[in-house]
Amino acid sequence: MSHLIELRTRLLRAVVAVLVVFVILFIYPGASIIYDLLAAPMLASLPEGTRMIATGVITPFMVPVKVTMMAAFVISLPIVLYQAWAFVAPGLYKHEQRLALPLIVSSSLLFMAGMAFCYFVVFKSVFSFIASFAPQSITPAPDIEAYLSFVMTMFLAFGVTFEVPVVVVLLVRMGIVTVQKLKDARGYVVVGAFVIAAVVTPPDVVSQFMLAVPLCVLYEVGLLVARGIKPRKPDETSENESETPEK
Repeated sequence: MSHLIELRTRLLRAVVAVLVVFVILFIYPGASIIYDLLAAPMLASLPEGTRMIATGVITPFMVPVKVTMMAAFVISLPIVLYQAWAFVAPGLYKHEQRLALPLIVSSSLLFMAGMAFCYFVVFKSVFSFIASFAPQSITPAPDIEAYLSFVMTMFLAFGVTFEVPVVVVLLVRMGIVTVQKLKDARGYVVVGAFVIAAVVTPPDVVSQFMLAVPLCVLYEVGLLVARGIKPRKPDETSENESETPEK
């Protein structure tokens, strides 16, 4: 019961942190302004004077609220991850605790970096590329709900992609694979990167390359970092079994 109570406490703290940031953002700068910032890359690619549309009755209200909630979660992500780490930390050994905190910090920063790369680089290129194929006989007017769904999918895809160095370091540190085996698997990683990009991105070459190429580059970055990581040895595991985790 003590573990369940602790879990409930950590979850409540994480939820409260997200809600507090949400309320602050909802008041200032406001949900509509936050959505306008999110929609800026799309509006920049549309013909001058063209706006996005809302087909639902409550869509003009709900979509900006959802965007604000997403922004609140991203801003609160370090707090949320810290609460998760604080819950499992008492059951970890000291060497595991030393590894966990840097991983949480790096994971948060890399996920935000992936979203920033998607917003500032990918959206501009993808929307311009798509707009160039639009026939002159039509006027593009994207629906805001469909746009939000597209944006969240892309943010998630690029955020997870930027976590590749963390995954590589963890695999090497835990002794699951060696750096040499990961180097030998480069060909499979490149093929897998383009397959994943083809599945999660729109059916255009630009967005697929912009997801697949960073994935391959970040894989190489992970290999460079993993060279300085010592794999955990079996005797180290047996010695740790005799330790008592912190309460």
